[in-house]
Amino acid sequence: MSSPHSLKKPENAWAAEAGKVLKALESEQESGLSGAEVQKRLKQYGQNQLREHETKSLWQILVEQVKSLIILLLAVAALVSFLYREILEGWAIAIVIVINTGIGFFTELRAVRSMEALFKLGRVETRVRRDGEVMKVDARDLVPGDIILVEGGDIITADIRILASSKLQADESALTGESMPVGKTPEPVDEDTVLGERTSMLYKGTAITRGSGEGVVVSTGQQTELGHISSLVEEAEEEQTPLEERLDRLGYRLILLTLAITAFISVSGVLSGKEMFLMIQTGIALAVAAIPEGLPIVATIALAKGMRIMARKNALINRLSSVETLGATEIIFSDKTGTLTENQMSVTRLFLSEREIDVGSDFSGHIGDGDTDDEDIRLALETGAFCNNATYAGDGGPGTNTETDTDTDGAGDEEGSGGNSGDPLEIALLEAANLAGIERKELLEQYPEVREEAFDPEVKMMATWNEMEPGRYRVSVKGAPGTVLEHCNSYLTNGQQRSLSGEEREKWESMNEKLAADGLRVLALAYREADTADGDPYENLVFIGMVGLLDPPRGDVREAMEACRKAGIRVVMVTGDQPHTAEYIAKSVGLVTAEEGQEAEVIHGSDLPSPQELESSQQDTDQILSASIFARISPRQKLDLIELYQKKGHIVGMTGDGVNDAPALKKADIGIAMGKRGTQVAREASDMVLTDDAFATIVTAIEQGRVIFTNIRRFVYYLLSCNVSEVLVVGLASLLGAPLPILPLQILFLNLVTDVFPALALGVGEGTQGAMQQPPRKMGEPILNRQHWIGIGGYGLVITTVVLGALFTGLYWLELPEREAVTLSFLTLALAQLWHVFNMRDSNSGFVDNSVVRNRWVWRAIVLCLALIFGALYAGPVAEVMQLSPPTGEGWLVVAVMSFIPLLVGQLQKVWAGRSREGRE
Repeated sequence: MSSPHSLKKPENAWAAEAGKVLKALESEQESGLSGAEVQKRLKQYGQNQLREHETKSLWQILVEQVKSLIILLLAVAALVSFLYREILEGWAIAIVIVINTGIGFFTELRAVRSMEALFKLGRVETRVRRDGEVMKVDARDLVPGDIILVEGGDIITADIRILASSKLQADESALTGESMPVGKTPEPVDEDTVLGERTSMLYKGTAITRGSGEGVVVSTGQQTELGHISSLVEEAEEEQTPLEERLDRLGYRLILLTLAITAFISVSGVLSGKEMFLMIQTGIALAVAAIPEGLPIVATIALAKGMRIMARKNALINRLSSVETLGATEIIFSDKTGTLTENQMSVTRLFLSEREIDVGSDFSGHIGDGDTDDEDIRLALETGAFCNNATYAGDGGPGTNTETDTDTDGAGDEEGSGGNSGDPLEIALLEAANLAGIERKELLEQYPEVREEAFDPEVKMMATWNEMEPGRYRVSVKGAPGTVLEHCNSYLTNGQQRSLSGEEREKWESMNEKLAADGLRVLALAYREADTADGDPYENLVFIGMVGLLDPPRGDVREAMEACRKAGIRVVMVTGDQPHTAEYIAKSVGLVTAEEGQEAEVIHGSDLPSPQELESSQQDTDQILSASIFARISPRQKLDLIELYQKKGHIVGMTGDGVNDAPALKKADIGIAMGKRGTQVAREASDMVLTDDAFATIVTAIEQGRVIFTNIRRFVYYLLSCNVSEVLVVGLASLLGAPLPILPLQILFLNLVTDVFPALALGVGEGTQGAMQQPPRKMGEPILNRQHWIGIGGYGLVITTVVLGALFTGLYWLELPEREAVTLSFLTLALAQLWHVFNMRDSNSGFVDNSVVRNRWVWRAIVLCLALIFGALYAGPVAEVMQLSPPTGEGWLVVAVMSFIPLLVGQLQKVWAGRSREGRE
């Protein structure tokens, strides 16, 4: 054998004859590779494992927590405080940074590591023939040219060209999105055959559902199709979430605001002749006042609460900021199987020559207690049961659970697991027979199988011989309707055989087309009597009828679709399944409305233009953006679709469950994986995992996301209006040459205590009703818009006025010492900020009946803050550090009156705004 360095692996192995593939790989099917040759090829090709991509270290995760501009701004403020020996202020700010960083660090520690999940897929053993002997080896040690033996339940650990097969089928849904197992044979296919139809290949990451076979390894590691997909995951850049973008923009504004105000007031003070040290102190006070220390903490906790709420509602969030992203989602790309459907094939209708039987409702009326006089129905059911290799758990009686056994360990039912195994289509046929009391096990005991003609993808039929009595056999056939009809020369009607005329053929062909258009999987059934178990099974057949099978839509999806429509969210089906199936399910679940249903366009993956073609064709782009159904879509095309929508300014959600979905899940603004049937790769690559695999759960999560963003906007509005008032208080007092109405440590006390707790209460509120009656927020909409900033300035000015009023009243009317007068202004500011929380209600809500008043956390926060304020005021050591003196009765009267004025002004503004809105409507 020549050196492996001269080995030239075959391209498009699926299109080459098996013998040529073996020759190109310099391998022999009977003996396999030698041990020495394996070692040489391992050195050349490396181990059969997906590349281990660099993962984030603990240090990198920690560094990411301090990238927020708010955190950096706090760090600068702390540093300045330490430099000017404002030790208490510096340490207080540092504690805030540590708390926020700790929360973010431990939350993000379990961030997605999709490449690690992909890597684990290869860590299994594989049966291989080497040196003429069959042995089990670590799948990582496979090399091109190895001869692999596979059977039902095996995980495929490399890309393999099939050399021999017997009833071989593979579940490739995790790789291609195809819901049904694919028949595999050694015969080559055309070079341009798409991945999901390469019947001569087995691919890494898929599983054998039935049969057995042998093949030769043609690709390992990153050169496999799974390896190419893992590269797509690596290439797919993870998008920054909308919340992160908005908080960053807000941070920039705060930086500019802080620098501008601090510089202006400090320079103005120095130019007006004030002492440099005093102005430095004032600058520090302004910096502390301008920075909302509580913002990052409250945002993190509010998001974490939303995360816990969604977990209780079957939606697990991998990243905190993804909670908000859901609320901004405009487009949801949804797969079909298991998300919109039950992921359970079943026979829904049985078609005979003169009637149509609804298996779901009419079946029991035709067949009861296992007895029936209708031999046509019994013959159809027995044919489906005879011509079958699946195992049905309900063979003990009707009504048994029919969920397909998804285990792939090859154990099947040998240990009495009680599960189903085999082709879901064949399981569905057994279930239908079981409903009529016909059990395959009993049939085979009475009429043993003597021969089977395995399903042939070329012939598209399968046949079995069962001995009905000595020397008499029944040949049972099932297959594609068109093919079965071609091999029939008569048909069954009311127990009689009649010649199959051209008109009768046209009737059945028309029926087949109609059922296919309805999205049903259609099988034809036929039989014949024979004197021998030899000969061609498909000659002179008697046509019995057809069965229509359906993976039924989930019952809760239609309501969820309607909720999405009212909320302004478009749902787009992106599936690897056939177009007619996708269209039927889309209509069934309400993805397209009744008006749209007649004209619903299905775009086939082969007709989807490339990104380059779309750049030069606005018409094609508009057609794609308006389509609601995409079928036979590849992983690369999913990425292209998501990127197209994102370039058009949309926030995109993507659901998926297979390895093939991982790149798209990562690329989407919000990746949504299935928790029950989803692969680990998909779950790790996603932002959210549905533990119930229900589309309705996505809608629930979106609603919660909208509530969270509204709460975040509300508490940011509250925090900044409070902080602006502090800046204005300090700034105006400095310009007027008056004593500082509130000292730097007092400002920090308010920012960390009396600001944070009411803001936190707003952040964890239940939200307003009707969150799903509004369209999604526009892409790029800031947390605070122009109207909010005007409101912040207005509230800040009102609070500043009453605080300065309290200060001057204490100084000049009550003639109090400076410390006592400053205490009045401090208490006025503290209480005014507490009452100000009630100004955060919606203008269209009532003064008492609104989400803020109903929020029990708001009342708890007010009680706690009052306790802390009085504690700081009357606890001697704390009061001394903060330079506070308990006021007299007159002083308390001033505080009470002044602190309630902002609440009164705010409520009057709400009434005016509400009436203005009603007038516009």
